[in-house]
Amino acid sequence: MAAKSVSVPTLFLRIALSITMLSAVADRFGLWGINAAWGNWDNFEKYTAQLTFFLPLMLSKYAAYAATFLEIALPVLLILGYCLKIAANLTGVLLFIFALSMSISLGVKAPLDYSVWVGSAAAFLLAAQSNPAKQEAFISGTAEVPVEKPGNVIREAEHTAGH
Repeated sequence: MAAKSVSVPTLFLRIALSITMLSAVADRFGLWGINAAWGNWDNFEKYTAQLTFFLPLMLSKYAAYAATFLEIALPVLLILGYCLKIAANLTGVLLFIFALSMSISLGVKAPLDYSVWVGSAAAFLLAAQSNPAKQEAFISGTAEVPVEKPGNVIREAEHTAGH
């Protein structure tokens, strides 16, 4: 039978990153109502233009669409656990670029207040801890994945230390 366990902290991190990005997408489509940062697409495009001041306006609009696409696609992959290592790395890169752009255009305090650096680091940590074979076994339910027990690793280390 296939191993179908996912650690609670890993699952929590996947869900937290996903909900955070999907919430930002909901905001730019006006789904948060009066509690919104942007509230509509036009305001989001203006904000994107502010962060990408170094780009021509047309590329800035493209950046708004690209960011929105990625902020929908990557959370779906993270939640499903599909291509988790790639999705987590791309999420880390996306959030890193966002944090860097915020730092340059708005000052270093803005990405700190919104924990964008933490989100980026968390995504990279998720990628580093992801085991692609285990993810596939969890999704498909067909592959068996041997689970190492910490005691076995310690015993093996003690055994090799004696030789």
